[in-house]
Amino acid sequence: MSTQGFTVTHARDARFERGLRAFFEYRDLGIRKATDGRVGAHIIRAVAGQNFSNQPHRHDTEFQLVYVLKGWIEFEYEGQGAVRLEAGSCTYQPHDIRHRELGHSGDVEILEVVLPADFATQELESVEP
Repeated sequence: MSTQGFTVTHARDARFERGLRAFFEYRDLGIRKATDGRVGAHIIRAVAGQNFSNQPHRHDTEFQLVYVLKGWIEFEYEGQGAVRLEAGSCTYQPHDIRHRELGHSGDVEILEVVLPADFATQELESVEP
């Protein structure tokens, strides 16, 4: 049995870095490297004192799972309306679903698993009701 690609990360060694959104920081869980980019997994947390953007957008993904570890975050999803996710909440965001953030708690932490690890994000025009 091959153990190629095996990885372990520990919270005590965690390094968070700025990423896709400036108001969040991201902890890479090593899955991208272990799977040659097929899958990405990271912890996302709020950056204190940073305002969030509620710009509608879409991600070009095959799979995207969001699990809230701590705090809360609220999104508006195309065809679903406002959805508040709290600690223990999980959502699957289908490929190309239009969504935007409505807000989050200052202590929010999220586990996100996405395929592929590197994906395009398309910023969209805001549509007023």
